[in-house]
Amino acid sequence: MERKPLLPPVIVNGVTIAPERIADEAQNHPAPKGKPGLAWAAAARALALRELMLQEARARGLVPDPVELAPGQWETGDEALIRQLLEAEIPPAPIDEAALRAGYDADPDRFRGPSLYEAAHILIPAPADPAGRALARDKAEAVLALALGDPRRFGDLAREHSACPSRDSGGMLGQLSSGDTVPEFESALATMTEGRIAPALVETRYGFHVVRLDARAGGQVLPFAAVAPHLREAQEKAAWVAASRAFAARLAAGARVTGVTFMPEAA
Repeated sequence: MERKPLLPPVIVNGVTIAPERIADEAQNHPAPKGKPGLAWAAAARALALRELMLQEARARGLVPDPVELAPGQWETGDEALIRQLLEAEIPPAPIDEAALRAGYDADPDRFRGPSLYEAAHILIPAPADPAGRALARDKAEAVLALALGDPRRFGDLAREHSACPSRDSGGMLGQLSSGDTVPEFESALATMTEGRIAPALVETRYGFHVVRLDARAGGQVLPFAAVAPHLREAQEKAAWVAASRAFAARLAAGARVTGVTFMPEAA
């Protein structure tokens, strides 16, 4: 007796998408552990939409005109067709300068330059294995207790225990700007009190940190002229995404597709 396939075939206007292609594409679509069917469905939708766009591009008589994406790296013919189709269907949206300005004026505090910090730390490195990491945490907690008990010892404790080259200068890191450190470390600096040692360890991929914040200077509010290019780019992207989803929905609505169900976000 012939065995039925576990998953239905995906057919787009009479064109069948090979299961092998869907399986390959599924690797690009993360899914919760133990639910590979979600990745398969997302891959099937992506390939079905790709097929719809290629069929539409050919129906319009478009001829592939690949462009160079990077030195020596060119679009494939199919990639070029999809890009050309979207360029023809979705013209650049006009920028609403008044809306951009109103959004800025409503909360200019959102648009600040990078903050500056002067800080010091003691790094206790931690291995990946749970047992080793637990031992490192215990050591870091002991060093933290010593530092909190007598903040004047911070430099000596750094020289004795820190695994960072800054130990030679008593743990001093110099002036740091937003983005200079890992997010966990920067988040701690942003909430600490100047001149104080953090009462809890800061854990990062490097290990456990005993952190002292010496000074902080909040970034100044940037003028509208400085942030306007970024706001325009964000508005253009949002408009393009909305238009591309609407276009994909129109293609799907007029197509004969079996084996997969389109959802708005698939566009």
